[in-house]
Amino acid sequence: MAAIIDSHHHVWDPDNGDYGWLDGPFAPIRRVFTARDLRPSLAANGVTGTVLVQTWNDLGETRDFLRLAEAVDFIRGVVGWVDLTAPDVAETLAALRALPEGRWLVGVRHLIQNEADPNWLLRPDVRRGLAAVAAAGLVYDLVPNLPQLPACLKTVADFPNLRFVLDHIAKPAIRSGEFEPWAELMRGFAPHRDHVWCKLSGMVTEADWQAWTPADLAPYVREALSIFGADRCLFGTDWPVCLVAASYDEVVAALRACVREVDAVDRDRIFGLSAIEAYGLTLDAR
Repeated sequence: MAAIIDSHHHVWDPDNGDYGWLDGPFAPIRRVFTARDLRPSLAANGVTGTVLVQTWNDLGETRDFLRLAEAVDFIRGVVGWVDLTAPDVAETLAALRALPEGRWLVGVRHLIQNEADPNWLLRPDVRRGLAAVAAAGLVYDLVPNLPQLPACLKTVADFPNLRFVLDHIAKPAIRSGEFEPWAELMRGFAPHRDHVWCKLSGMVTEADWQAWTPADLAPYVREALSIFGADRCLFGTDWPVCLVAASYDEVVAALRACVREVDAVDRDRIFGLSAIEAYGLTLDAR
């Protein structure tokens, strides 16, 4: 049986970070979530390994996550944060990689969805930072809302030597059932699928939290598969964010339902092999 990789999850302590977004509708998940909390769900669903992803723009969190990956056997990679606009970003990346636990750093992310400027990625200082990420051999995770997608498209076109992973299927408006202009913009990634992957994650929180069904998600999954192919699509749960709308088990079951008609080889790619390739994960015993 092929490895199953959850390519997107978090841990957090809301009292030790910038988690203002956990107020309001997300208040039910405003509590500490640890790797220990996640382990039973991984075991129940046969998940072999995970990628731990940054939750706020803080270098200290990245260092903490690398130490956690060294200590927790199922964490196989960390997508952390560095200040892409800093003149010394290349040195920062090198220092992180040089740490004893630095081998677990597989990618970098910045919460571009929170930037007031939808073209933040196109700034010269950010592009210099992206070049440093490429030179370090790391992945850059894109986490856009719809307004940032045009800048994402230009960025992936301008950096053919940088591997990109598009988080949360670019957050389509599943709740309202809108398909365009999301689908048209997503099709713009097709010419770049040689170095761009798409996470089939974060969908339940874009749907109706109380009433969603796998059928609501399926059109968006089919479109992503038609654009990227199974070898460029990754399973991810976005735990514990997903818990406002679904349990870990329900998220896994929903994606399985959405790819029921996909052949077994491609399902293995979606649920694990694509993540291993995108992030360069190793599953060797520690």
